[in-house]
Amino acid sequence: MTLPAFQCPTPADMRRSMGRFTTGVAVVSADDGTGDPCAMTISSLTSVSLEPPILLVSLTHGSRTTDAVDATQTFAVSILGSRQEAIARRFATRGGARFEGIPVDLSRSGLPLIPDALAQLECRVHAAHDIGDHRVFYGEVTDMRWRDGTGLVFYSGRFGDFHDFGHDELPWWY
Repeated sequence: MTLPAFQCPTPADMRRSMGRFTTGVAVVSADDGTGDPCAMTISSLTSVSLEPPILLVSLTHGSRTTDAVDATQTFAVSILGSRQEAIARRFATRGGARFEGIPVDLSRSGLPLIPDALAQLECRVHAAHDIGDHRVFYGEVTDMRWRDGTGLVFYSGRFGDFHDFGHDELPWWY
């Protein structure tokens, strides 16, 4: 199939184009001290450095979670498993007490985490930058734990899971 002609990107075109890149799904959470923790579903998460351990998250300007991370300079990341689509959808909506009525794990310093996630990481903000309509945070991972399982993935506006081709694991980190 032939690609269409190049064009200047609109926000909708950018969303559709980048939607062709399969990503994992995570929830970034913070505690702004109000007694009502905040969080949002993200697919913009990447490892930046192994030594020191630094990851990158991109959060929407003006969200309560973004403001809490800015204020406290800490955040947590819960990488979701394939059976956690309902959690991803819950934390992708705007407003409301998203943690209401669901169990919460706490990091050692008290940040809210999603139970049964594949990985839970606690971060201290290393650097932050405003880029377009988002604030990019580089978080130094200060504490973490993980388990085996299949990750929840997002592709072209849909959730799914990962199926490998049966090859041996590749040590990409070397």
